[in-house]
Amino acid sequence: MTNKDAPPRWDRKMQQRLARGEAAALGELYDRFASLVHGLAHRVLGDDRAADGVTREVFAHVWENPEAYDPKQGPLRSWVATLTHRLAVQRLRATETAALAHDCSGSTEELERKVRRASVAARADYIVQSMPAPLRAALELAYFQRRDYRQTAADLGVTEDEARRRLRLGLQLLSTAHDTGRSGGAR
Repeated sequence: MTNKDAPPRWDRKMQQRLARGEAAALGELYDRFASLVHGLAHRVLGDDRAADGVTREVFAHVWENPEAYDPKQGPLRSWVATLTHRLAVQRLRATETAALAHDCSGSTEELERKVRRASVAARADYIVQSMPAPLRAALELAYFQRRDYRQTAADLGVTEDEARRRLRLGLQLLSTAHDTGRSGGAR
């Protein structure tokens, strides 16, 4: 492994501290990632209480299984996000399956469509939160504030070509959320 491919130092140290059972490490991890975990869980489940439950499950899993994270596989943030997504989808499936069994008016195809939509939405949220600030700012101006690329360029103080480039790159990143959702899982 070259130095360029080495996992971030903080990730390695955090994994080691968790493996030693340092409660302070769990607190630090929670402070850093709780809003990400809760936000992703809420995006999949659409319910604060259910998202709170998934948040507890994620951090309990990390505390009880610190060896499950392999720093060589990628950043700790991505691993926590993937774990959150998996647990939220499991909870959604269980909840919806119970509702279908009780109601008998739905179908498993309907459930799978709902899970896919929630997965794509959660993945898109994660992508937007993780993208570089200049790309995120351009997308927010263009899509949430309804600015065209010229107005976006003026608001950001960049050239029109740079604004178009940022928007194009941001949209390319977002397009991967849908591709991932169709294949049935998060990276």
